[in-house]
Amino acid sequence: MYIPYPSWLNTGDNTWQIVSATLVGLMSLPGIAVLYGGLVQRKWAVNTMLMAFTGFGVVLIVWVLWAFNLSFGTPAHLGGANAHSFLNNAIGHFKIATSPQAEQGQEILPEGTLIPFHYNQATFMYFQVVFAAITPLLFLGSVLGRMKFKAWLLFVPLWITCVYSVNAFLLWGGGFFAQKGAVDYSGGYVIHLAAGVTGFVAAWVIGPRLTRDRKHGVPNNLLLVAVGAGILWLGWNGFNGGDPFYAGVDATSAVLNTNLCTAAAMMTWVLMDMFLSKQKKATFLGAINGMIVGLVAITPGAGWVNGVGALLEGLIASAVVWVAWNYLSKVRPFSKVDDALGVVYTHGIAGLMGGILIGLFADPGMIEYIGKGSAAPGFVVTGLFYSGSWHQEWEQFLAAAWVIVFTAVASFILLQIVKLLIGLREPDEKLEIGDLAIHDEEVYPRETFAERVDSGSVAEVNA
Repeated sequence: MYIPYPSWLNTGDNTWQIVSATLVGLMSLPGIAVLYGGLVQRKWAVNTMLMAFTGFGVVLIVWVLWAFNLSFGTPAHLGGANAHSFLNNAIGHFKIATSPQAEQGQEILPEGTLIPFHYNQATFMYFQVVFAAITPLLFLGSVLGRMKFKAWLLFVPLWITCVYSVNAFLLWGGGFFAQKGAVDYSGGYVIHLAAGVTGFVAAWVIGPRLTRDRKHGVPNNLLLVAVGAGILWLGWNGFNGGDPFYAGVDATSAVLNTNLCTAAAMMTWVLMDMFLSKQKKATFLGAINGMIVGLVAITPGAGWVNGVGALLEGLIASAVVWVAWNYLSKVRPFSKVDDALGVVYTHGIAGLMGGILIGLFADPGMIEYIGKGSAAPGFVVTGLFYSGSWHQEWEQFLAAAWVIVFTAVASFILLQIVKLLIGLREPDEKLEIGDLAIHDEEVYPRETFAERVDSGSVAEVNA
């Protein structure tokens, strides 16, 4: 007699994690690929989409081979007698995760978790890899239209190994900042703040796009932008809804809060464009910026704020990023760095705002994991407005400072290594042409493989 699954597996939790992971994966492919592919000039659409697809693929391979255990494995004790020191809780062991036990055994975090996982490691590994994979795709938006394709293929695995894995372990894998009390529900720091910082540093190191491309950077297809943005918004239900790791009440709270914050942020941006911009007009691209800000801002605390907190986070974060987009961008060093799609604003600053606002709006009534007995109400996060204490805000600040400084320095070093080995920037003669020069393809070819119809044959048909 056979049974379909072990006794420790909960089919509802397992199914929700796989569905959530798939939704997050769709945010990258086709979401980001289509969104960015529609935002760039026509001559860069193929290059943009190919970098998105290959970036996603490279991360999947690296993740299973070693980055998963660097991020969530047994701590690599790097020095010091104190077991709780930073060096002893900065990153996991370098270990492959491809064995049958690694895939089918029950997921157990070496640093511990509040309640046992009710699914196998393959489920958790895949759920986490789609988060890792979307991060380089986000900072891709900063370096579009000039980064060498070979450099991209080398930089992405280096960055995932040396930067993402460290930040993930410190905040998610039970590392130093997690032990101190800093929280990041779904990646406002690990993903978005890090992506904004890396994108900004990479755009500075690689240099700006060609002057003509910067002056005439008109989107080639706003309909594709709408499709990509819509996939991003709805896919975020899995991004935040999957991060309690169980199909419980906090998962649906996170989904609702995600959509509330996003709607508030989008409408805030639209109204500020209508009443405060020079043009006094609402724009579709402005609405998309506001939408992204809301999605990013709610990510660090989606299941720890209530509905009012979610609305306030959307309004505040969108207003701050709108001002930064329109005014900070004119001040050094931001005015001197060609961040092609403004990733430092919509992801970097928005992620920072979301993480800091947890310290204010986190509601202890929002219970993520239910406690046993009256003495243990459950796992909650409490912000200043509910506790009167600045403790959570301080821990959020310290974690953010680490992510900003470490990510900037490490990304700069990795970029210099790639530059030394193969170079970072395509030559100007290729930049003038774009996709045809780099990939021998174009997104809207004038000629197809179908039979050509010349003007003579058209005239004959019309006759």
